[in-house]
Amino acid sequence: MEELKSAMDQHMEQMADLVQKLSAELRSGLRPAYDNFIGFFHAIDWKEPWLACLMGFHVVLLLLTIFSRKNINFQMCLFLLALAGVYFAENLNRFLGENWKSFAGQNYFDRTGVFLSTLWSGPLLVIAILILVNTLFSLCHLIVRWKRAELTYRARLARNNKQD
Repeated sequence: MEELKSAMDQHMEQMADLVQKLSAELRSGLRPAYDNFIGFFHAIDWKEPWLACLMGFHVVLLLLTIFSRKNINFQMCLFLLALAGVYFAENLNRFLGENWKSFAGQNYFDRTGVFLSTLWSGPLLVIAILILVNTLFSLCHLIVRWKRAELTYRARLARNNKQD
């Protein structure tokens, strides 16, 4: 019995050591990504009016998506517009990169499009995913209603056949 307890204690010590090493490895591996994010966040002048308008646009689009969740046709139009916005992000980045002096204090629009991908395409993709999830729930609800109607119809037919 003592050997079993000793083996269990040894195993628990090894597991604790492995968990500690894994968490330390994860923290050290994620640290550069966290530092890059913080640097990106601090490099932006959030007081610029066009950035406030962009954030306001995304908030209005999100609210419009939430409040129109029952209207599937309108949601599909929003979905296609959001995906079109993401599709044309590269062209928009190029255009804004050429004309940034007319509306911004600094040039945020590099060749790789990181800024525009983060602040334009990212929120549009989140909204598109919300619309897609809402559409899938609506379709599931429609399938359930359809199946109930079919079963009700079959039960009515069976009842009518018994009466004959």
